[in-house]
Amino acid sequence: MTKKRSVAEYRTNDVKSAKLMGGISKTVSVEKVEIDGLQTEWIIPANANTKKVILYLHGGGYVTGSIESYRMMCSLLARYTGIKTLTPNYRLAPEHPFPAALDDALKTYRWLLKQGHSPADIIICGDSAGGGLSLATVIALRDNNESLPAATVCLSPWTDLTLKNKTHVTNAKVESMLRADILSEWASAYTGESNLNNPLISPIRADLHGLPPLFIQVGSDEVLLDDSILLAEKAKAAGVDVTLKIHDNMWHVWMVLGELIPESKKAFEEI
Repeated sequence: MTKKRSVAEYRTNDVKSAKLMGGISKTVSVEKVEIDGLQTEWIIPANANTKKVILYLHGGGYVTGSIESYRMMCSLLARYTGIKTLTPNYRLAPEHPFPAALDDALKTYRWLLKQGHSPADIIICGDSAGGGLSLATVIALRDNNESLPAATVCLSPWTDLTLKNKTHVTNAKVESMLRADILSEWASAYTGESNLNNPLISPIRADLHGLPPLFIQVGSDEVLLDDSILLAEKAKAAGVDVTLKIHDNMWHVWMVLGELIPESKKAFEEI
């Protein structure tokens, strides 16, 4: 993280990561589906419950990330839960700024309903920017009086794009994945500065009343630690059923390493 890169360079690294992290268990199958021009991918574990679904929204600061680079992580999520997982390649900034990602997430959820899945059988899950996007999706559904999913799962979520929380300073030296200046660039790519407090961009600013149960995992060494702690506090105050798990000495989205480290296995077991 000592070198700043362009969005194009981050995306090149994402392609490289996809090749390194692309291996998946033989106990899951992969099926590609196009939803009105949106590329998505099913990951289906053996003996999956055919009714239940995890809608997974990948991370990447709204500017990078892909189905391919998250395939291994989603395959483990599917295998540990026994639930098939659908991941959309939602549009990325700066070419497609807010609300493109949110629109694509909503399109995917509504498509699942059209396929006959009950909202009570759907969990929306995401990491980092995808964690914030998961919350934004549920908030948008609630505000539009649409049926809500059974729960939301947020892994190291980015919930405050204003970057004003204190752990951006206190954890800066121990954080191994993120830098405030890079996050600021990604936030600007996603939306204009005047829009950063929009609750569909920074869900920490939202009214959280009426949301489904919320499960949050975050590492103690993350600059985004407060994004999770403050979210949990605000959600509990709004009457939401919240579970917050803080993992000691862990960095941003350590779960992406799958079964390479025991800490990731523990995270999947918790989920």
